[in-house]
Amino acid sequence: MPNILLLSGDGIGPEIMHEASCVLDRVNDRYSLGLTMETRLIGGAAIDATGEPLPAETLAEAKQSEAVILGAVGGPKWDSLSMDKRPEKGLLKIRAGMDLFANLRPALLYPELASASTLKEDVVSGLDLLIVRELIGGIYFGEPRGIEGEPGQRVGFNTDRYSESEIERIGRIAFDAAMARDKRLCSVDKANVLEVTVLWREVMERLGTEYPEVELSHMYVDNAAMQLVRQP
Repeated sequence: MPNILLLSGDGIGPEIMHEASCVLDRVNDRYSLGLTMETRLIGGAAIDATGEPLPAETLAEAKQSEAVILGAVGGPKWDSLSMDKRPEKGLLKIRAGMDLFANLRPALLYPELASASTLKEDVVSGLDLLIVRELIGGIYFGEPRGIEGEPGQRVGFNTDRYSESEIERIGRIAFDAAMARDKRLCSVDKANVLEVTVLWREVMERLGTEYPEVELSHMYVDNAAMQLVRQP
């Protein structure tokens, strides 16, 4: 029997999860899907109840479920906690624990809502893009990291690290998605400054030879941020 795990989390999470569960209940009843739904704690709610942002039972239940729906984590209440105990650590740990390396973020604008955008209607009309984001590598997970040194001379540091295999697997997700859409793919990096993204670009170029139908382009991340607003 398919099981869906609901993780409401914090802030607006419980509110939107309530609506999501109502929709699931209706669909389950109408189509006799036989779904079961369980709830567990994550983030600040888990910290308040157990002292940990991701209790072991939450991760274990997530691994056994057919799908996991997450609300939100974090809030000002927990901002003073140490980095390893903050709600966001629960989110990072469940990503890593379930090997959730690919995040697909579609952005589609329905014509009826074009006038509601903060961008000009003639700029944003027809918006239909998919952002593919790598989730469990890079600077969020790279080691070493920390804050060291004497007061007044402390140094904070993080490590942005990607292996070829990590880049290749997220790259294939992006190329496959492009094949199912309009066969265009823009890889965003900072290869003019960061060696880690020089490697990223090299791997993407190599993968591109396996997808000759896809038009591969590259864009620096600062320019990409501007173009998403200027000409999405």
